[in-house]
Amino acid sequence: MKHKPHRPAGKSPVKPGSLGQSDTPDALCAAAFRLLRAGQLPQAEDACRRALTLDAASIDALQAMGQVCLALKRADDAIEWFARAIRQDITRASSFVGLAQALRLAGRLDEAIKAYDRALQLQPDSADSWDALGELLQLTGRHEEAALACDRLLQLAPDHVPAWFRLGEVLEAQGRRNEAALAFDQVVKFKPDQIEAANKAGAVHFDAGRYDEAIARFDQSLKQQPDQAGVLCLKGISLRRLRRYGEAQVSGQRAHVLAPHDPDIANSYGCILQNLGRHDEAVAVFDKAIAIRPQTAEFYNHRGTSLAELHRFDEAFASFDRAVALKPDLADAHWNAALFRLLTGDFAQGWAAREWGRKCRAVGFVERSFDAPMWLADAPLAGKTILLHSDEGLGDTIQFARYAVMVAAEGARVVLEVDAPLQPLLAGLEGVMECLARGVDPIPAIDYHCPLSSLPLAFATCLNTIPASPCYLPRPAAERLALWGRRLGPHHSLRVGLVWSGNPVHLNDHNRSMPLAMLAPLLDVGAQFVSLQKDARPADKALLAERNEILDLTGDIRDFVDTAALIDNLDLVITVDTSVAHLAGALGKPTWIMLPYTPDYRWLLDREDSPWYPSVRLFRQDERRDYGDVVARVRDALARQIEGFAAS
Repeated sequence: MKHKPHRPAGKSPVKPGSLGQSDTPDALCAAAFRLLRAGQLPQAEDACRRALTLDAASIDALQAMGQVCLALKRADDAIEWFARAIRQDITRASSFVGLAQALRLAGRLDEAIKAYDRALQLQPDSADSWDALGELLQLTGRHEEAALACDRLLQLAPDHVPAWFRLGEVLEAQGRRNEAALAFDQVVKFKPDQIEAANKAGAVHFDAGRYDEAIARFDQSLKQQPDQAGVLCLKGISLRRLRRYGEAQVSGQRAHVLAPHDPDIANSYGCILQNLGRHDEAVAVFDKAIAIRPQTAEFYNHRGTSLAELHRFDEAFASFDRAVALKPDLADAHWNAALFRLLTGDFAQGWAAREWGRKCRAVGFVERSFDAPMWLADAPLAGKTILLHSDEGLGDTIQFARYAVMVAAEGARVVLEVDAPLQPLLAGLEGVMECLARGVDPIPAIDYHCPLSSLPLAFATCLNTIPASPCYLPRPAAERLALWGRRLGPHHSLRVGLVWSGNPVHLNDHNRSMPLAMLAPLLDVGAQFVSLQKDARPADKALLAERNEILDLTGDIRDFVDTAALIDNLDLVITVDTSVAHLAGALGKPTWIMLPYTPDYRWLLDREDSPWYPSVRLFRQDERRDYGDVVARVRDALARQIEGFAAS
């Protein structure tokens, strides 16, 4: 390395006056650092050279020269100066820190990490070195080590905001999302106006499905900067997933206004409108997204769903077909198309496409794996044992359990496995040799298996071949029937069971269920009303306690056999689309089902009867989607029913 000659003493930037007492190596080093801090780099370098002329082994001077070279971006020179300092004294941590900084400047990151390691061996409580090491480890993708460095730094400096931020990033990179969220939350705690940290914390909470926490972080960010379209979009999606659709619409619409040419934001807003039942608007928004990016299959799938909800089925199927053409393995598009094909009576295509639901995350099929092959009427069953197992909800199980007798007729020994609450009810089902409670009873050796909901496909069921026995469930024991008869008391008036809401976690619950108050117009017609509503919602419980027209014995119901025995003692069941509708229909009890404008596929369209349940009568919403009109029609029909009962 070449050394520049000394400048004349009179031109020295430190103005010592002369080469006297103040021109010592220590004084010159001190002057060099003052000049370095002032940005006077040539003068600082000159002071360092003068100090080294006086004492070539001065570690302070060697380090000062290294720092000056760092400031001048002369990485190789800096490396040499710090290396000289280390050769003079290998116990000085500051020399290794300087060397690490110079190696990083030169792009030699792995060597820089080693230098920091050595510095920290000598000075383990240096927060600055842990900070720099953590940053380098993150840059080189060594995230696990970076997290450890951040942890050590935060032990020394718990309020070190950049360290919390870096910890969050490296934990996120490792897939440790819960820990990452906590780290980003700490950033926001110490610095509430840190927009990036709030957004990252929100995004991590969002990805982990912690939507309330995500919304809180997004709100902190939006408070600082309200017009962030992407953050508003994520907040809207979070609110949508919490089923807070009204609030979601506000965020989604604002995001769409701010970023009208972002197709993903448009698509997200369309999905919110879809949940609100505003399908005309949703279709228009999906059309915008498609116009911007026409090759995205998901947009056509969502558009198809809204078109189907509007009963524009030809357009809907064309949209689903386009989605599948663009992305043949898009399970959601196959599934949605299948449901609407079944709804419109196209069983030939519908049952086969419905199997795609097993690949949809949101559908909720109970997936099982067995060593035995799945049977779809593709092998003889004579002398074989087959397991028929429930794979959807309780109502679906009741509906499709009717196929057990058909499987038995193939010569098979039928083992039925269902959810534990249904096991006592279905244990005596015709054709079933053994009925097991899933997760409780061990499964015997089997030759084949078939999910219950795949049996219509196996038997190529069409409208004319639905196995519609008037009553295919075993009747409860006589003593159980008598017990519920005594609980109901004298049978002087028409006994009517009521169910007004289904499972609140069902994705379509907001369309299927209604508050008990909506049934109030029925209660003055002169019938004995009996609640069949398990797990009533708080507002309904309060009203139920006030209305003495409804007898509530649900606290005595222990299982589905009790419900069946209670239904057997009634004259009529009026219900929304729940498992009780299937139970009452399968028992052959006269059952009136109140349905939304676009009902579940099994209820079909434009008919008052059900090919699945001969005793069922359907009361449908019209295009106004108003249950008030449905209840009014039910009331009129009920009044006529009561007149007939009185006349008898």
